[in-house]
Amino acid sequence: MNTLKTANPIHHRDVTPIPAVPGITRKPLAFNGDGNLNYFELQKGSLIPLHNHEPSQLGFVIKGKVRFFTENSEFIAEPGHSYVFGRNEKHGAEVLEDSELIEMFSPLREDYLP
Repeated sequence: MNTLKTANPIHHRDVTPIPAVPGITRKPLAFNGDGNLNYFELQKGSLIPLHNHEPSQLGFVIKGKVRFFTENSEFIAEPGHSYVFGRNEKHGAEVLEDSELIEMFSPLREDYLP
């Protein structure tokens, strides 16, 4: 039985930001052996290069505007939009406005643990 899990409840204001790439920070929130949830703050003009990872990624835009792209498509995500990238799907992003996102990774993305 996997007992790894975060304390309940946790508020993103109580979590120290961790730099991801220039202009982007993440805050690890809830997690257990099945997956993890992160809060991201992104500054306008920041870029996330094309990359991939084993866990699938599900996201929700709280604020701002982000252009996401894959090897063969792209879309603009704004407040209220959700999105998903499958396991090992190459994807990246260009931040068009200061933004806030919530993203979940499943299975657990261990490099995103606190």
